[in-house]
Amino acid sequence: METMEEDEQLELELDASNDMDVDDSEDFSASPSPSSQPSPLGAEHNPEDVKTMPIYENGRYRNPWKTWQRPKLTNLFKLLFCTTKDKSGIPGKAELDATLPVLEPDISMFDKSPPSGIRHLWIGHSTSLIQFDGVTILTDPVFSDRCSPIKFVGNKRFRSTPCTIDALPKVDLVLISNANYDHLDYASVIALKERYGDELQWYVPMGLKKWMNGCGCNNVVEMTWWQTDVFYDDLNIVVACTPCQHWAKRTAKDENKVLWCSWCVIGPLHSFHFTGDTAYCEGFKQIGRRFGPFTLSTIPIGAYSPRDIMGSMHSDPEQAVTIHEDLRSQASIGVHWGTFSLAYEPYLEPRELLEAEVEKRRMKPNSFFTVSHGEITLVGADGYNDID
Repeated sequence: METMEEDEQLELELDASNDMDVDDSEDFSASPSPSSQPSPLGAEHNPEDVKTMPIYENGRYRNPWKTWQRPKLTNLFKLLFCTTKDKSGIPGKAELDATLPVLEPDISMFDKSPPSGIRHLWIGHSTSLIQFDGVTILTDPVFSDRCSPIKFVGNKRFRSTPCTIDALPKVDLVLISNANYDHLDYASVIALKERYGDELQWYVPMGLKKWMNGCGCNNVVEMTWWQTDVFYDDLNIVVACTPCQHWAKRTAKDENKVLWCSWCVIGPLHSFHFTGDTAYCEGFKQIGRRFGPFTLSTIPIGAYSPRDIMGSMHSDPEQAVTIHEDLRSQASIGVHWGTFSLAYEPYLEPRELLEAEVEKRRMKPNSFFTVSHGEITLVGADGYNDID
């Protein structure tokens, strides 16, 4: 694959991002008003589905949840200008290698789907490689060193990726949860497009398809909450777009012009929930009722401090365990931590608080846990729930 010079890559990314800054009538023609949006599955029979649709007004989306509160400018000022103390305490490489190692994965394990269970590889942050029931899935692919519009400034990863895009196995579909830079990385999208072409199917929230098309991705399915799509008839794989609580902002003018979501992938034998980027909201109970139980969920556990700023955007470990219970997930893996320094909690605290919360609720240790970067785990195989 040919590589672009840094300034050329930045120019292309800004060009693609600028597509999101034009008038709503042109740019977001694919983002219909609520009256013209397709009805969610079963909405005519279940009023709760209607309550949990996103609010769409004047070309922008809003959360319907009582738990949502937009961060105040004064609080963002505290975060940006370090008047709130940063307690992350990220050490040097030698200590990180001991406390948060990056393993070299055996990618050949993904040559064939497991006969039982879901195979999971944590690449870092919200990026996971998932395989079950004959399908291989990539979530929120971010392989760049920084999650920022400018690749030499901004949040830099303190744990490297355990593999490159070129080393990945055949991937069937990609799930994108939102348009923020730590979940949607232009360079990774371009590299995946060049590697797989139109054989790779992308699932994105409403409002993002035009940006994806501008990146050269043509096989894109754009969905709103509660819509479903059959990915592959022969495999009987169903993809469902489901709610979460967050927001989206990529440029100065595009705040909340793109929806945010979680995703369900339901196969004939197993099911997976990608919670995306979220704080706790009542929508997870409904997801659990309608699509659960799940064999595996990946749930964010980090970037939650300080709570007066992050509380409406990111779940802390206690809330993550509640999401796990609401989803009726048989097993969950904690993600969205240990990769980029996006908030002020101590860098190992998400893992420590998760372990404490699991013990406090008297749950089995293998019901909700964390893994190392590059670690491959088989979850939900025959006999898995019998393990203490």
